[in-house]
Amino acid sequence: MDFYQTSLSQLHDDLVNKKISATELTKETFDHIKGNEDQVKAFISLNEDQALKRAAEIDAKGISADQLTAGVPLAVKDNILTKGLTTTAASKMLENFNPVYDATVVEKLNAADYINVGKTNLDEFAMGSSTENSAFFTTHNPWDLTRVPGGSSGGSAAAVAAGDVLGALGTDTGGSIRMPASFNGVVGMKPTYGRVSRWGIIAFGSSFDQVGWLTQNVKDNALLTALISGNDERDMTSSLKEVPDWAAQLNESTNVKGLRIAVPKEYFDGLDEDVQEAIKAALDHLESLGAIVDEVSLPHTKYGVPAYYILASSEASSNLQRYDGIRYGFRADDVKNLEDVYVHSRSEGFGEEVKRRIMLGTFSLSAGFYDAYFNKAAKVRRLIAQDFEDVFKDHDVIVGATGASTAFKIGAEIDDPQTMYMNDVLTVPVNMAGLPAMSIPAGFSAKNGMPVGLQIIGKAFDEQTVYNTGYVFEQTTDFHKKTPQLGGQN
Repeated sequence: MDFYQTSLSQLHDDLVNKKISATELTKETFDHIKGNEDQVKAFISLNEDQALKRAAEIDAKGISADQLTAGVPLAVKDNILTKGLTTTAASKMLENFNPVYDATVVEKLNAADYINVGKTNLDEFAMGSSTENSAFFTTHNPWDLTRVPGGSSGGSAAAVAAGDVLGALGTDTGGSIRMPASFNGVVGMKPTYGRVSRWGIIAFGSSFDQVGWLTQNVKDNALLTALISGNDERDMTSSLKEVPDWAAQLNESTNVKGLRIAVPKEYFDGLDEDVQEAIKAALDHLESLGAIVDEVSLPHTKYGVPAYYILASSEASSNLQRYDGIRYGFRADDVKNLEDVYVHSRSEGFGEEVKRRIMLGTFSLSAGFYDAYFNKAAKVRRLIAQDFEDVFKDHDVIVGATGASTAFKIGAEIDDPQTMYMNDVLTVPVNMAGLPAMSIPAGFSAKNGMPVGLQIIGKAFDEQTVYNTGYVFEQTTDFHKKTPQLGGQN
């Protein structure tokens, strides 16, 4: 099965009409993954035996027309709990952790009879922008195996870009779906905070984290996001708002005529020249289709990264207290007392980046520095949210680059945390404000041939306008049709 040349709806029709069985499709999917995996390294674990067993069960009972994902192979980021399937968060701390329940999003997918092919690689506990912080291995970008796939959902993005699956679940705390989508030339959507339940997600920054999809195209993303959205009484931040059928509006009549697009001047600061050229061309294209493009200002953008890393690290410091070597997870052997258990287990179980963020968060929350750091960062968060509210009074969407550069070389920034953090300068403000945002392919760098991502930001709970804008751009360009040649320089 060539996942580059099909869509979720077409694949569903083929399964319903028995042009292919779920078992045949699953076998072909694993053959494809195994053919790529030595080069790409997208998966921490594969679920082949259980996936084939599930496919046989689905074939036996048949697939009805209203079961969109029945028999469809999809992948799950390895910080999302899957009952009976190891969930590691790419950390030595959880290397052998076998959950006893499913995350809500996985429950919904199971109810829809999807096939879980495996768990994708990520930066440890979702802390990173390159997937180089995994405790196990670095995932490689299918467009150029010497480059990173972005992070933290790099494994999910690489799996989709390599044609392993039509879609893969990711999580986005400060850009962790959108940046990998940009680097890998795929579609990545972070829904509005609260749109999708976080229950069963290994927490990083609880007031920022949101689950979403990386897919081959916009319509598939809309279909899959609707499937996992909705209220969950186990998640107190879960929204009660009705989930629209976003995909139903994506058709030949969808257009951007009269759409009011805001382009923040701050979103061009520091862009590499090749990225800037691609984004300007994308904006010109949208304008040619009838959109109204205005330059605006989001003045507090420059404070987003420092404020985000104080707040998110503070939440991480609190969330990661549970990994103490006592209840579950890694426990150090060479210990003599209770303090040794705590210190050695955490020192040996956590990687360098996770420990760095725990220390930063603990410092920011400490009695002598709370007002100077955490409290000020929280005020900046409110100012950033207000900037968005002001712009959205007169505009429908905000559009700009997803990242300031294309995918960088493996090892180029791993020893420079400050530079690595600044990669998220265009994505973290969205999480600070809890807004929906999607990255779609906007073209390719004239310098190195790597994908460039266009970020479309919408009003809270207005995923529809984001999807509409992305769909029209996708259907009137051919960037999404170009696929990587594994191992080749592009």
